[in-house]
Parts: sequence; C-alpha cells; structure tokens
Amino acid sequence: MQISLENLKMDSMIKVAIILGSTRPNRNGEAVAKWTYELSKKRVDAEYELIDLKDYDLPLLDEPMPPAMGQYVQPHTIKWAEKIASFDAYVFVTPEYNHSLPGALKNAIDYLYKEWNDKAAGFVGYGGVGAVRAIEQLRLVMSAVQIADVRSQVSLSLITDFEDFHIFKPAPIHQKNLHQMLDQVIAWGSALKLLRTGETVDASLYAASA
Repeated sequence: MQISLENLKMDSMIKVAIILGSTRPNRNGEAVAKWTYELSKKRVDAEYELIDLKDYDLPLLDEPMPPAMGQYVQPHTIKWAEKIASFDAYVFVTPEYNHSLPGALKNAIDYLYKEWNDKAAGFVGYGGVGAVRAIEQLRLVMSAVQIADVRSQVSLSLITDFEDFHIFKPAPIHQKNLHQMLDQVIAWGSALKLLRTGETVDASLYAASA
C-alpha cells in the first residue's frame, strides 16, 4: 500500500510510552519520569503517555505459557499487553540496583513478547553513576524482545542532579540530551511503524515537496 505525502504527515505521529521502572516507596524515579514527560509533551512530533508500573501491580511472571506464544490467561497480563501494544516506541526510566535494572521492570518486560517487537526505545537512567550499567543491561534485554534501542541516553547522577540524594534538580545539559534521545526514538519508531504496517513511501514525494 502506497501513501501520499499528506497522509504520511498525518499518520507519522507515533505514540511513545514513558515507562517508570521503579515501584518502591519514596522512589526518585517519579520526579524523573514526570520531568521526562513534561519536556516530551512540549514536542509536536509524537503523542506521549506516562506509564507507571505501580498502576499494573504485576506479580512475578505467572503465565503458564511462554510469552512468545501470546496465549495470556491472567487478567493483569491481558491489561498490560493491551497497553503496551498501543505504543510505537518507549522511553524507559530506570534506576540502577546492584549494577543492573530493577526486578520490577525486568519482570514487566518479560511478561510480553510480540507487543514489544519491531519498535524503538530510549533510556533515562538515574543512580550513583547515572545508571549506565542498568541501561547496558536493558540494551541486552531489548535485543531479545526485538526492540531497536537508540544510542543517545540520559544519565542522571544522584550526586550532582539531586539535592540530598532525593530532591531532583537536573543540570540544564540533560534537557539537550533528552531531546537528542527523543529525536532518535521518533526517527526509529516512525520507520519501524511503517515496517509493521507494511506501508511504503514514494521517495519522489519528498523531492516534490523540497
């Protein structure tokens, strides 16, 4: 199916989930996720929604069949699958626990498979060293569920971007890093959306509009 340039512009608005990956009480991630969301929704290149894992109350993976089979039976899994399937790309907001990502976030990812496939993801991490090791772990997980992760990321330090390790006061440079990461997420997310839907774009349309 071939689409016109006008339709392309109308259909190119992808949906991006900003997923808060920490569920513990008094988490710093809530302020970080809200900061990410507030800056993101000022953009006009995508629709953004903040997703809090606490709202889904997922137990440790309890589906009798492997997620790749897509045969979900638990109500909480079905609810989670429907929400995740509605997005074209994701931004994971994660702390770093013991050189890795939180168990709650890993568990939430493990619940599903096809709902993640052929989409894009970026990362906002926070921790003693900017959650860089947690993000590296997440990149490995992304490859297993067929998500294309972008190179740019946001790494927030508990030492320099939080007052008393709790009051979030990010340095201005992080806004630039966030938008750079989002630019890449939108580019990849838009391209992968076309891949999933089977649409093709006539390159001459771009030349005509130049």
